[in-house]
Amino acid sequence: MSGSRRKAFLVSAVLVGGAMLMTACQDSDAATDTGAAQGSSSATPAGSAVTPSGSSTAGSNQGTGKGSDATGKGTADGVGSDTGNGEREPVGQSCGANDVSWSTRSESQAGGYILIIAKAKSGITCYLPAALPTVAFGSDGTEAGPAEQTAGKQIKLSGSTTAYAGVNPKTTNGNGGKELDSIIVAIGDDDPNPVSLPVGTITVDHPIVTNWHTAAKDAVPFS
Repeated sequence: MSGSRRKAFLVSAVLVGGAMLMTACQDSDAATDTGAAQGSSSATPAGSAVTPSGSSTAGSNQGTGKGSDATGKGTADGVGSDTGNGEREPVGQSCGANDVSWSTRSESQAGGYILIIAKAKSGITCYLPAALPTVAFGSDGTEAGPAEQTAGKQIKLSGSTTAYAGVNPKTTNGNGGKELDSIIVAIGDDDPNPVSLPVGTITVDHPIVTNWHTAAKDAVPFS
């Protein structure tokens, strides 16, 4: 390599190296500036949020929010089931079928029906929802439809309080239907522990069921 060419090559190498060094410095400075800006950004709100008592506004807000949530969950205020008239009733522990002592009775009114009788087991307090009991028949799970046009009321079961629902297993004329000797009762479709209640031989065809009532006379399933 001639002297002039060698010199030119070295000059080019120095220029390229200097440019790379300047780029690296700029990148380092940018990172430093970014870090400083981030540190300043995160530090400034914390410093400005310090109150005279020494606690930060953020900490105060978080504490207040959690406290409010805990209060909402711990009480029945502000929650409940809709009664259908714009009011709400307090909701406690919902009854499951296994929280209840069950019995049935055949009645002669309205062409004959089955009266379902429900009491809370000893030591249990729970609520029957303002909805139809789930009553099903047979291996195909034929379900009773509503015997009333309006929703019922939530009922608190405890001690001697008794709830009643009336089931008319056959609302059609003629001899159609299937012969069964038990019904399946649950507190709503999601009840994991439905119970089978003996009722004697009945003919089932388009059955209906009333809401829960605290008086047996109100649980007659007129079709």
